[in-house]
Amino acid sequence: MVWSALAFGIAFALLVVGLLGVILPAIPGVGFMWVVILVYAVLERFATIDPYTFAALTVLGLAGSTADLWMGQLGAKVSGASIWSTLASMGGALLGGWTGLLFAGIGAVPGAVIGSVLAVFLAEYLKHREWKPAWRATLGVMVGFTLSTVVQFCIGVAMLAIFVWQVMRG
Repeated sequence: MVWSALAFGIAFALLVVGLLGVILPAIPGVGFMWVVILVYAVLERFATIDPYTFAALTVLGLAGSTADLWMGQLGAKVSGASIWSTLASMGGALLGGWTGLLFAGIGAVPGAVIGSVLAVFLAEYLKHREWKPAWRATLGVMVGFTLSTVVQFCIGVAMLAIFVWQVMRG
């Protein structure tokens, strides 16, 4: 009983840290929350978190962990960016993520956002040779990234709520 309460308390605290990580780029977010739930479930031998619930949490974790990528691309597409700009955005996100992590010291997530935004702007500017359509597509990416934070936060809250519900249910 003491072990279960201690394990739950530590897991809950780490899940809250992961939820904060959705907003604060220096802290891991939804992916970290999924790992915490996985470790808890394995330690408890899937007694409280059953495999079906864990599968649902995995789907939520994947959606939340990749929301930056697909919501940013969706924002670019809605704002009129070309397919080439969307592809450039993905490449810029990957390059910016690695650059931010390895060289700039700002971290992978801010680097990915900056790389994606710059790549869309440059691709659209090179295509149209005008600032206005390039800026419109860039704003679309930034709105997409902002909305992805909201989506990630909601997914994180749902994961936390499902975890607490499953543990309390016993």
